[in-house]
Amino acid sequence: MTTTAVLPDDKLGPLLHRITGDEKHTPSAYSTLDVLWVLYDRVLRISPQTVDAPDRDRFLLSKGHGPAAYYAVLAAKGFFPEEWLDDLGGWDSPLGHHPDRVRIPGVEVGTGSLGHGLGLSIGVALGLRAQGFTRTRTFVLLGDAELDEGSNHEGIAYAAATHLPITAIVIDNQSSTHGWPGGIAARFPGWDTSVVSGRDRDRLERVLKPRHDRPNLIVATVERKGS
Repeated sequence: MTTTAVLPDDKLGPLLHRITGDEKHTPSAYSTLDVLWVLYDRVLRISPQTVDAPDRDRFLLSKGHGPAAYYAVLAAKGFFPEEWLDDLGGWDSPLGHHPDRVRIPGVEVGTGSLGHGLGLSIGVALGLRAQGFTRTRTFVLLGDAELDEGSNHEGIAYAAATHLPITAIVIDNQSSTHGWPGGIAARFPGWDTSVVSGRDRDRLERVLKPRHDRPNLIVATVERKGS
């Protein structure tokens, strides 16, 4: 995969360039790169050693198209061997064109059918709270076009009404079909919201930290050109 984007780590660039066969989703992959790196490098309480710990933080990639950046970050953090990156979508390869939770350590849910991830993450957060895991946080990463799906807005309303400890990160590259008068944040009433550059890793880290006893939304803006 080729790009002009600035890579967040010297090791991550070569890993990402090892992944071939899904070039049409290169912009989708690179739009998530900085957010994913900040999550796994600075925020999430999860590691290859705690991948099955009941109290680990949960991350769900609802934006499951073009998971190359996700795979590169997981490999860089040691969740699976780097050699897996050389065989995306091959026969019996663990790495498919959508993530598979059964075959890839660290992947919480199989995704790719857009619009499902927010509802799934709300169920995860609700289940964790019911089990008493008060320190465990749930994160979900979505594309802005996924918000065209009506089921997301039922989830948004439910999370706000129940004060769920969930953080949704929406990659905003103006790819939503219907547009969003007032901006994406206006569609999340009752949520604590922040709008930041999807390339500003320090700011992303700050807004991804726990702040309020209600659901959090981070709108990560990324220009489509060169993303």
